[in-house]
Amino acid sequence: MAGRPREFDREAALEAAMLLFWRKGYAAASMNDLCEAMGVRSPSVYAAFESKEALYLAAIEHYVQIEGRPVWDRLAEGATAREGVANLMHRAAEILPKSRSAPAGCMAVLGAVSDEWPVSIARAVKKVRSDMLGNLHARLQAAVADGELSATTDIEALSRFYLSVYQGMSIQAKDGATQAELEGAADAAMAAWPQFRRTG
Repeated sequence: MAGRPREFDREAALEAAMLLFWRKGYAAASMNDLCEAMGVRSPSVYAAFESKEALYLAAIEHYVQIEGRPVWDRLAEGATAREGVANLMHRAAEILPKSRSAPAGCMAVLGAVSDEWPVSIARAVKKVRSDMLGNLHARLQAAVADGELSATTDIEALSRFYLSVYQGMSIQAKDGATQAELEGAADAAMAAWPQFRRTG
């Protein structure tokens, strides 16, 4: 009697698919490429994920949980919003450059410059970036409520500024910027933090 086939390791396959999509983008990653990277045959991929589109959606969610949270969770750390934003920026400078195990840049940010997306994927990746903006907005809004920032602070503009710096750091990392170079960008961004001294 033949032995049972090796159980499909969904998490390992998803990790491999995430890395390939991250490196090549949705359109350039063929199903053959994905099957080879995942170490499985296409019937197993389709059985587990139904389609390339569904596989990408699972991969970007995996990215958010495994790669994104260790960076963006730093925003909540620190006694002040300024410390939280600085933690985020410096963690990004540390993690965005290419490592042995992962491509450079942020998968969700790099997805913003793709020119070929199914509607569902474009919507999902845009939501990830919108959540980044929302997280910054909430942290800065709390800083106004706590008196750390002036009540006249343009929270929308400041949130978009720091998200733009993060996104720019991601693109620069993709182009080969080093951690030290990105640390410099993070420092420059933090130097732009609004000066406010509470009175009374």
